[in-house]
Amino acid sequence: MDVPAVARAAHERFVTSLGMPHGVRDLVADSWRRSATSGAPADGSRLPPQRRTPAELAAYRHAHPLARVLPLFRELLGTGAADDGHVFAIGDADGTLLWVEGDSATMGRAERMRFVEGAVWSESQAGTNAPGTALELAHAVQIVTGEHYSSAVHGWSCAAAPVREPGTGRLLGVVDLSGGGTIATPPALAAVRAAALAAEAELARTLPAPTALLGPDGRVLDVPEGSGVRLSALGRDSAVLESGGLVHRLSPRHSEIAVSLALEGRGVHGDRLAVDLSEREIPASTLRAEMTRLRAVLGPALLGSRPYALLRPVRSDFGEVASLLAAGRVGEALARYPGPLLPRSEAPLVVEQRRSLEEQLRGAVLGVGDTRLLRRWVAAAWGADDCAAWLALAHRLPGGSAQRAAAVARARALDSTLAVPPQLGRHAAVLQRSGS
Repeated sequence: MDVPAVARAAHERFVTSLGMPHGVRDLVADSWRRSATSGAPADGSRLPPQRRTPAELAAYRHAHPLARVLPLFRELLGTGAADDGHVFAIGDADGTLLWVEGDSATMGRAERMRFVEGAVWSESQAGTNAPGTALELAHAVQIVTGEHYSSAVHGWSCAAAPVREPGTGRLLGVVDLSGGGTIATPPALAAVRAAALAAEAELARTLPAPTALLGPDGRVLDVPEGSGVRLSALGRDSAVLESGGLVHRLSPRHSEIAVSLALEGRGVHGDRLAVDLSEREIPASTLRAEMTRLRAVLGPALLGSRPYALLRPVRSDFGEVASLLAAGRVGEALARYPGPLLPRSEAPLVVEQRRSLEEQLRGAVLGVGDTRLLRRWVAAAWGADDCAAWLALAHRLPGGSAQRAAAVARARALDSTLAVPPQLGRHAAVLQRSGS
């Protein structure tokens, strides 16, 4: 099936009749509907606006938190983008592009559709596109050719991931790769995800800690000492929320809501929360009823509305693990990780955070290369089938030992195509003699 052709045909049917957008992913169909409602142009007749002069943009960029991690983005994405004929872009939380860099010829093409520094590529202004849709959904997305809402962008593919402020979960902006067909691949999406995670870790190390708790309206809250919330959601399907000496064991759906509110930080409106909770449309009445039930459990002093928010400082077990990883304290992070975040949840925001945290932890364990940490990782349910971890453990165990033999055997059992590294050659012979 020619996916781009199918998407373009679906796009033409949708923009001419505003009927049901058949033939595209649910994520894209939902975005097209939002784009149509916002008045974004589908025919490319109106390009995204530029709302800052060069002088204003320079001052704004200098003060923006993402300026701290621009060198990191250039290292992780910039060189590769230039070599591969792509561009990479960094935008703020409103979709304004702060930096656009990469291959000069591709930059020229991007300028013709106003994918330039200072232009606003939010969904409401530019329609479905990776930076704008990633910000709208608050998780990484990939948009391919005809999936874009504006026909002016149908020759492009892009992948983008949001960047959050450590400690609060507030959206700071988005990192994007745009270009040709190789952007429409899993490695491109993985690259922007990894860049966003690396940036968040660097920001956790360099940004000053928040000095006050802000409410959903941005005002400083007067919060009595010891009145915070403790949310535990790792390794369990039903979260536990502790507040004011009370312990609330939440239902699976209320657990997803509490985790989503903790991740969103300052508060979230119902339409965004619905997207966080399900890839399928949740009727507003259903969400309101669910929030009413949760408020009955937690009390109005803890759960606010318009927007929805947890009204006291939130400490979470998944936030603590992420903070320990950002500080390089891998052993402590692993010790405090009893398992994946709400492991059975299919809520998009939870799935994204679960995957991100596990990838960060796994990468840190493999990167440190500590034998004890590797043992603990592969001994856990989530690491038992990790071929790379078993092989890394084998590399660090004494040559000829039974433990090394077991580690290599487990790695080979998980991947029958695995080539045993040269330094394990003597051990491979032992395996063959033993019939492993």
